Amino acid sequence: MFADFSLSLLLTAFAIAAALVVAASIKATRLADIIADRTKLGEAMAGGLLLGGATSLSGVVVSVTAAYGGDASFAVSNAVGGIAAQTLFLAVADLLYKRVNLEHAAAEPANLFQAVMLLILLSMPIAAMAGPDIAYFGVSPVSLVMFLGYLWGVKLSASVGESPMWRPVETSDTRLDEPDDGNDPDAPVTKPLLIFAALVAVMGLSGWVISQVAGEFITRYGLSSSLVGALVTAVITSLPELVTTIVAVRRGALQLAVGGIIGGNTFDTLFLVFSDVAYRDGSIFQAAGDTDLFWLATGMLMTAILLGGLILRQRQGPARIGIESVLLIAVYACAVAVELAA
Repeated sequence: MFADFSLSLLLTAFAIAAALVVAASIKATRLADIIADRTKLGEAMAGGLLLGGATSLSGVVVSVTAAYGGDASFAVSNAVGGIAAQTLFLAVADLLYKRVNLEHAAAEPANLFQAVMLLILLSMPIAAMAGPDIAYFGVSPVSLVMFLGYLWGVKLSASVGESPMWRPVETSDTRLDEPDDGNDPDAPVTKPLLIFAALVAVMGLSGWVISQVAGEFITRYGLSSSLVGALVTAVITSLPELVTTIVAVRRGALQLAVGGIIGGNTFDTLFLVFSDVAYRDGSIFQAAGDTDLFWLATGMLMTAILLGGLILRQRQGPARIGIESVLLIAVYACAVAVELAA
């Protein structure tokens, strides 16, 4: 249907879909905080599971749609480019949180564990890309391992949040995870969950529109799938993470902000699993290009830097933010420069 659209109509559809994703994510952030309090799930776990998964849905739709259409590079670059962009958003949030380094104030064991889990999951596609071309019914065994590993990791993350074996040192700048004033933790959670589900549906539909318009741009104007995936759709579908992170920081839900990014990135690794199933010309890992591998490595590097910052817990660094935020900005800027120069 989009093939008959003029350029102005394509841009309008793209802008409306992006705006709907952002608007829905703002409302979803407040609801995720309420659900976290009423279910006793905790901000870090709510951010990683509810908010991270919900705001990633539009990106899932983009990658799976592209994979089903046979464009492996678009599907992979959208997934891994989104992970890099979303990690950068924590540096942006750190710039906005003036009191102290965000990673210092949002100390939470569950976030540390999820960052480790993310690194493990990101290493598996590299092994699949570099290893032999093995696929059963067109799906790599690595996809199954990643899916099961994600489920196991979520279970372990919950146990870390519920019964941590160690706790971060509390300082005057540490923000504790406590229910917001005015939010009764014993109130029913059904209504917030239903509204949250409706917002998720809106984000998913918007993601489909974004994928169709982006695919039309690639076909009509001969653009690089990796370029469009890593720097256009990945950033657009990651805007909910930017919005929710900023909103969460302004609400004082710092663990929710950090957990939403790390948990969302962890969920984003499943983009590759779902895309591998949707891609019908063999394993999608073997069909991906060197540029896609470059963005995968960039995501791993940025996650490792973030994990180091969460452990270091520097109060303030250059420009009143943590050194990890400075490095995240520098690494992402270099990656974009390399992509544009390629």
